[in-house]
Amino acid sequence: MIRVALLSKWHVHAVDYAAQAKENDHIEITHVWDEDETRGQEWANELGVKFEKELDEVFANPEIDAVIVDTPTFMHRDVIINAAKSKKHIFTEKVLALTVADSQAILEAVAENEVMLMVSLPRLAANYYLYAQEVLDKGLLGKLTTIRCRVAHNGAVATEERPHGWLPTHFFNFEECGGGAFIDLGAHPIYLTNRLGGEVTAVTARLKQTFDYEVDDNAVAVVEYASGALGILETSFVSNGSPFQLELYGTEGTLMIEDNKIRLKSNLLENDWHQSDLSELSASLPMPMEQWVNQILTGQPPSITHQDGHNLTLINQAARLSHDQNRRVETKELVK
Repeated sequence: MIRVALLSKWHVHAVDYAAQAKENDHIEITHVWDEDETRGQEWANELGVKFEKELDEVFANPEIDAVIVDTPTFMHRDVIINAAKSKKHIFTEKVLALTVADSQAILEAVAENEVMLMVSLPRLAANYYLYAQEVLDKGLLGKLTTIRCRVAHNGAVATEERPHGWLPTHFFNFEECGGGAFIDLGAHPIYLTNRLGGEVTAVTARLKQTFDYEVDDNAVAVVEYASGALGILETSFVSNGSPFQLELYGTEGTLMIEDNKIRLKSNLLENDWHQSDLSELSASLPMPMEQWVNQILTGQPPSITHQDGHNLTLINQAARLSHDQNRRVETKELVK
């Protein structure tokens, strides 16, 4: 049994991860810590576990095997490195860190202390991503020329009941988050296109503020890949009814995925458009938490890698720099 401490309820997915942990036969939640003591105590009471006021006591406790990190993003570096040094396995919400240097420091601590780290990038386990990768690998699109991916919602749109929308107000705190829509929701288009497009050479981004928030609520990035392909990454906290869209264009074909609908056209296939839906695809891979647990128990490498998490930070830092300095940023500028 893997005895787990939940570190903060700050992120909106913290409750989801606690539920996944409770449903996993190999995990026992034993402790809660939170930088907000009141919130943490209430959550511990709700879960029927111990609340630990001091984070260092969590790390020093030999009866805790692992931690699930949902702290404010700016705390990730110190929290995860200290967890690794304390020989705790780590499951963390994205992003791994705010800078490439911090991400590298985390990965070095994880490797040195031989603990298992999983960054939650769930769409890399989804059947539509696996299908898109298969279509690419089979050459059905020819030479890849463009990827477009959009993930957006209306979480920052005001209503009478919620003047800041349904997202928690701390999601608009730049110091805590390191950004807004792009660093959080935009993570999904980033890590999906990183996998599909390959090595990234440059990023040009615009992180816009539709409303009076400290952070961006609407963002677009143009990504250049070493292959010569382009990526168009879109995200938003101010889009009502926006579908998930993943589009791949190549010299021999086009793949379009919108919510659960799939269309594929290729010169290498007979007929015109081939249409299907997600229910017709092969099964998805296990979710990130299941892969993390399996690696702890068996040593089997997960499909979601440390490089996936590191590359997510790389694109985020490049996008922030591009916006702030109003220029195209080459990724080699950030890699020492």
